[in-house]
Amino acid sequence: MRVTSCLLAQAALTYACQHEIHNHEAFFGLNERLTKRQEPVNFPPALDPNEAILLGAIESTDLDEWSNYYAHQYHIAGTAESVAQWTADRWAENGFTSRLDEYEVFLNYPISKSVTLTYPNGTTYVPSLKEDALPDDDVTEYPNSIPTFHGYSFSGDAEGELVYVGRGQEVDFDRLIELGVELEGKIALARYGGPFRGLKVKNSQAHGMAGVLIYTDVRDDGNVSTANGLLAYPDGPARNPTAVQKGSVLYLSTYPGDPTTPGYPSKKDSPRTGTELVTPRIPSIPISWQDAQPLLEALSGNGPSGEEINRTNWIGAADVEYSSGPAPGVTVSMSNLMKENITTIWNTIGIINGTNPDEVVIVGNHRDAWMIGGAADPNSGSACFVEMTKAFNALLATGWKPKRTIVLASWDAEEYGIVGSTEWVEEYVPWIRQSNVAYINLDTAVSGPVPDISATPDLHAIGLEVMKKIVYPYQNLTNVTMYDVYTETSESGIPGVLGSGSDYTAFLHGNGISSIDIGSNPGPDSPVYHYHSNYDTYHWMSTYGDPGYVTHKAIAQYTTLLVYYFANEEILPLDPVNYGVEMTKYLEELQFTIEDAAAVNSSASEIDLDPLISAIETFNASAAAFAELANSEDIDSDTVALLNTKLKDYQRGFASNGGMPRREFFKHVVFTPGLDTGYAPVTWPGVTEAVVAGNWTEAQSEVARAAGAVEVAAGIIKP
Repeated sequence: MRVTSCLLAQAALTYACQHEIHNHEAFFGLNERLTKRQEPVNFPPALDPNEAILLGAIESTDLDEWSNYYAHQYHIAGTAESVAQWTADRWAENGFTSRLDEYEVFLNYPISKSVTLTYPNGTTYVPSLKEDALPDDDVTEYPNSIPTFHGYSFSGDAEGELVYVGRGQEVDFDRLIELGVELEGKIALARYGGPFRGLKVKNSQAHGMAGVLIYTDVRDDGNVSTANGLLAYPDGPARNPTAVQKGSVLYLSTYPGDPTTPGYPSKKDSPRTGTELVTPRIPSIPISWQDAQPLLEALSGNGPSGEEINRTNWIGAADVEYSSGPAPGVTVSMSNLMKENITTIWNTIGIINGTNPDEVVIVGNHRDAWMIGGAADPNSGSACFVEMTKAFNALLATGWKPKRTIVLASWDAEEYGIVGSTEWVEEYVPWIRQSNVAYINLDTAVSGPVPDISATPDLHAIGLEVMKKIVYPYQNLTNVTMYDVYTETSESGIPGVLGSGSDYTAFLHGNGISSIDIGSNPGPDSPVYHYHSNYDTYHWMSTYGDPGYVTHKAIAQYTTLLVYYFANEEILPLDPVNYGVEMTKYLEELQFTIEDAAAVNSSASEIDLDPLISAIETFNASAAAFAELANSEDIDSDTVALLNTKLKDYQRGFASNGGMPRREFFKHVVFTPGLDTGYAPVTWPGVTEAVVAGNWTEAQSEVARAAGAVEVAAGIIKP
């Protein structure tokens, strides 16, 4: 297993400076380091007149107003056409031609649920399965407050002994089986974190379990806890113990979108399939930390202890052993009743036509939420979008016209499984493949003060460069940029790899569109963000998440400026050279994976990566030649058009050679969401997952498929 010296040399030439890798310890002493690195001569960032108009039009007071509107609406997927139309109206007021695109999709909604724990002596414990209404937070007291449930969960009853399965990854189940824990017919108690929640249910079902309860363990909140003397929300920044994480249990890593119309748009008369491939056949219910503790206590001392199980993130914050169980005579009965509908959803679409109709930048944010609220997820992004349209309207008033068409999208039903965007892409896929130069995604724009982006490698340079233009209000610092904060707080200073879990999925993984996902997250000492809980509210955001809406302003400015560059630059701001750099890194990781597998089974060492190494060498040569042409002087208009066509099209090559085995939706050979993660990415996924599964024949086949796709991309980018 080796990377050729030629390939390493190319990588070194094309990526000479790599950021130092950080971990969360980087946050300590952050203020001092940021203060020392400030260079007053370069602050504030220099802006040209158009940039100054765009950034100056974005105001925190307006963002507060838009947030207040969205976060007081009932807008679970498929229920709020009025909110979709309100969004279209605001965009239209700011110069965007706006409309609603409708789809008829399969969704389900909660009717009733119950859980009862029965002890050996016949006494019972009945969890509340609800979040407390809080007088300090108005929407939590609304009579139509949305109950706790899992979207796409199975209607049914189940009863059995309880078994704690940790985070519910396949490796957790492997460890329990190794220790002789019986799983068949049991009720799983799983902890949030790690894999996407739907995969926790999928894995439980695959091991013959009868039902699943999923809870949030406050150990994941780090230092911000009542155990450290902090008050719980709404009186303080710690987690409210009744908070429940709702969410979908669709098997997201198989395929997203309407589960009844895989691969084609879901319209009124569309043919429909069954949902068995991607939705559970056993019931699941989310529960709170408060409701989970008696269940954990009932298992303590029964079955292997957490210490014996010795799995990462198995032991949580409860004062128990985190034993697996089952506990003799302790049973759980559960009932989950859902109503299934074919339901109308509404995507809001807004357009400013460019002077070149053949090139389009698409910018998306979803609008639906699991609660009356969603101040962070997703409507911090929705508020930023309204303000973005106001900024572009100010620029249009000067006579400016974009070179490329700008399409804004407010997606519906993202929370159920990226439904609205997937159906829209499936309807417009010929036009998207022909014209879409990049997809920019803003989901949870603000859930804390720490900026975060993930992107395809060709967007790394522009993603970081735009940060240098944005004054960032981090803690009490007043003269640092978003770039300063990002490079000091991120683990590597380099944008992350895109997995799944938001609306870039169908664009990138299904069709090879260059993409970026933008947001900001809590730091280690930030107030706890109640993800997918009824406490993701305007009150939480304005009191704890982003008082003054200053982070909203910075993220809105960043996104607006990024869209502006994609719409306005003569040559698209994409960097294919960096793709070779990152593919080389991913190849090194794959080699380590193969070496680890070979230590267990020598057959793994026979996997031949030479075709992939050769393909990356070819790509690097093509990208270098492209860069030389793009950087040459006096480029004529025909050459600019050729360069832009190649920049638009080349990444399609990475998604050109069919899909992943057994999940054909995911076509991108360089990265895709992991089969047992759902959200988190896997690089060289076809090869990597075959190696992990011990399927050497499939691994070699996937080497060939990946190499073929990289060769296609190399052929497109070659000048």
